[in-house]
Amino acid sequence: MHENTEKVLTRDCEAIRIPSGEVIQLAKGSTVMITQALGGSYTVATADGLARITDENADALGLESALGKREDRKPLVDVRVEEGAVWAELKTCYDPEIPVNIVDLGLVYDCVVEQPEGQAAKVLVKMTLTAPGCGMGPVIAREAEQKIMALPGVDEAQVEVVWDPAWNQSMISEVGKMKLGMI
Repeated sequence: MHENTEKVLTRDCEAIRIPSGEVIQLAKGSTVMITQALGGSYTVATADGLARITDENADALGLESALGKREDRKPLVDVRVEEGAVWAELKTCYDPEIPVNIVDLGLVYDCVVEQPEGQAAKVLVKMTLTAPGCGMGPVIAREAEQKIMALPGVDEAQVEVVWDPAWNQSMISEVGKMKLGMI
């Protein structure tokens, strides 16, 4: 919907340089080209290369925040958190350079929901990256944690980046392979 759209930043805006993961500032009035808009984050081409603008800064692009539409909430102890809901939320997280979500890329290895009766849930996720040197790993993990925390009934989320087993292309789902033109 917003891909290949040129935008002029309406205010100074924090962004994350791709692929290093370095936090940078983009100046008000800068022109950027949205190259990917998935899962509430925006990959933009700048004069200095690619950067990722998070949903919380969507207004700098003149766009409405997707996450801002979610209800403000407190953890609800009477709401059971289903593992399927967590997996669905993880499917809204994307590598900024690949138009396939982290679940269909095969990056998420494990998801556990711990929720004793009468308490809010703790969600533990283990994931990996396509390459060990990827500076975007902490950014993607933080985004996954934030999205899990937005689920009603979740009080804590931990996303751990692991390297065993090593990721390879055979871990990509059929859906992911189709999106990438691999089948």
